[in-house]
Amino acid sequence: MTGVPASAAGGSGTKPVRGGKLGTAAVNQASLWNIANILTMVRLLLVPGFVMLLLHNGGYDPAWRSFAWAAFAVAMITDLFDGHLARTYNLVTDFGKIADPIADKAIMGAALICLSYLGDLPWWVTGVILFREIGITLMRFWVIRHAVIPASRGGKMKTLAQGTAVGMYVLALTGPLATLRFWVMAVAVVLTVVTGLDYVRQAVVLRRKGLAAERAAAADRASGKSAPTGASDSAEAER
Repeated sequence: MTGVPASAAGGSGTKPVRGGKLGTAAVNQASLWNIANILTMVRLLLVPGFVMLLLHNGGYDPAWRSFAWAAFAVAMITDLFDGHLARTYNLVTDFGKIADPIADKAIMGAALICLSYLGDLPWWVTGVILFREIGITLMRFWVIRHAVIPASRGGKMKTLAQGTAVGMYVLALTGPLATLRFWVMAVAVVLTVVTGLDYVRQAVVLRRKGLAAERAAAADRASGKSAPTGASDSAEAER
């Protein structure tokens, strides 16, 4: 959940083989039904199941909340693996580009909203985290034609802190563990705000540079600098 999905790196996911033809394995990698997309779909399907488990029997049954925690943990683990697989094996599809960030935000948003609905987590915490996550995702798409905002170390720490804190809140903890989860969530909120502001700064800088480069390229084309006379004459001489 730390940024542009791994599957959004672009490309078809296919590799040429000897003879200029695509092997069966290469074709399969580019298909919709690759392992990275399957894990993403599993994460999407876990969202309604997680909500039902968490809210079952009034939402305060420790056993059912343990089951909900297990579903949440599986979703977080698949989030790690689908990105790794997509990067390692170039499993790129348009579905993955769209579904991966949706799945990331869906499971975290569902958990936060349910916890606030049950009174376990203040609504302002849910609002801050969701505002940041949705806003940064939209901002990435805002600047994507100029450059990709890389996932920072702080963003990765934020994702880990959020997942750990929310997981602890899903469990029916009491005593010192309940106090500990409060402080873990506090760290997660601070990292959420700080990294969010840093991403905004990066996005503004990248967009300004991108627009400046576009204006410079347009000016060069208008003045005829895009096709130097020497280069044109040389190319003509070789024909």
